[in-house]
Amino acid sequence: MNTKRLLPFIAILPLSALAQGSPAPSASMPAAPAQTAPVSTLPAPPPAPDAAELTKLLQDFMAGASRNDPAMHDRFWAEDLIYTRAGGRRIGKADIMREVRAEAAAPVAGETTTYSAEDIRIQQYGTMAIVAFRLVGTTRKGEKSEVGNYLNTGTFLKRDGRWQAVSWQATAMAKKAEPNP
Repeated sequence: MNTKRLLPFIAILPLSALAQGSPAPSASMPAAPAQTAPVSTLPAPPPAPDAAELTKLLQDFMAGASRNDPAMHDRFWAEDLIYTRAGGRRIGKADIMREVRAEAAAPVAGETTTYSAEDIRIQQYGTMAIVAFRLVGTTRKGEKSEVGNYLNTGTFLKRDGRWQAVSWQATAMAKKAEPNP
């Protein structure tokens, strides 16, 4: 799989965390001492009755994206999706499906990428939900591993009894925290 093209748009998929958690601190926030947990300025999320279902969907999607599974992408993304990639390009479901199929047809030999979701936060408002998390993409090239982290926020809508992502925003995280001025 060519992760240089695929990783920024997949940055929507990490799901190794099964429970909701607080988001990771941004690079602009000072780092907390090692012995204490990071402090979040976000309010506690309201109850999300479908949090378990949405978390499972996200986890299934991460596993499917790790296999470059077109059927999982088709299930996850709504037809009217608006996706803003980490690189600043806006695309739709048809663009994603075209890229996934092209990658499946011509995988990069000796390279595998797995995705997981960390720090999952779900806020539900009836048939609409916001799912925010840190996507972790780990690419193995032979004996080497590269890890990319992205903050992802997806808006899900429940139509005909199933949740699908209608909007997505991926933001690449800096490799190292920059010092505060």
